[in-house]
Amino acid sequence: MYKQPMLIAEVGCNHMGDIDIAKEFIDTAKDFCNVKYIKFQKRYNKELLPIEQYNTPHPNPQNSYGETYGLHREYLEFNVEIHQELKNYCDALDMTYSTSVWDITSAKEICLINPEFIKIPSATNTHTELLKFLCDNYVGQIHISLGMTTMEEESNIIQLFTDHNRLKDLVIYACTSGYPVPFADLNLLEVKRIKKAYSSLVHGIGFSGHHNGIAVDMAAYTLGATYIERHFTLDRTWKGTDHAASLEPDGFRRLSRDLDHLYEALHYKEKEILDIEIPQREKLKWSQGE
Repeated sequence: MYKQPMLIAEVGCNHMGDIDIAKEFIDTAKDFCNVKYIKFQKRYNKELLPIEQYNTPHPNPQNSYGETYGLHREYLEFNVEIHQELKNYCDALDMTYSTSVWDITSAKEICLINPEFIKIPSATNTHTELLKFLCDNYVGQIHISLGMTTMEEESNIIQLFTDHNRLKDLVIYACTSGYPVPFADLNLLEVKRIKKAYSSLVHGIGFSGHHNGIAVDMAAYTLGATYIERHFTLDRTWKGTDHAASLEPDGFRRLSRDLDHLYEALHYKEKEILDIEIPQREKLKWSQGE
């Protein structure tokens, strides 16, 4: 039995550091895309980045919002008060706000506003102290992407949540970390693998995609990913590295529509001859002796 798909619009930092643009993302997700779940990011860059990386120029200067990579990241960062404002804005629209947290300081701040779920990105899913902090201090769902993660690291994550009695709150996502990811590197059967291994233990299985188009997401849902997360942008030509791997509003609208249609279709026949088939059977069906 398939569950209702949960489509998450990952804004991340595609708002370009502008709260008005962030709210436009929320409005567009709700009114045009028919998407209920929207997610941002929270990083405390001086904790997260080594000083050398913080002070080094952005590797792609055309996408940079600052003279160094650290200043670029600071430009795109919202403080916790703005995240609270965005959550309040979502609440007023009956939307579900969430965010990824990359470090313990960000986790502590986001826990204060108590979203329905918090995401750990692939980049920091081996940050044991971060995972422990959330297990001990946050009561909502914890979502984790498994991009660029070894099988041993994956097992360690599951064991940590087992030890903290939090498996029932855990959602794990099949993911390939690339922007964008070629189809040959998506390895969709990873959804099937992690579902077989963990679906009886965890709250849910997801798929976080950074590819082009929406056909792959349909397949991921069919293979067992209830949570489908895609990066969301209002314009793929905007400045920044994530826009090229993001869906624009019309793509998100079609993805939402098609997932709902697929959910409606994915079940067995309730009886041998359906009611819709009876008139056609009476009119068209060949029978012996006629």
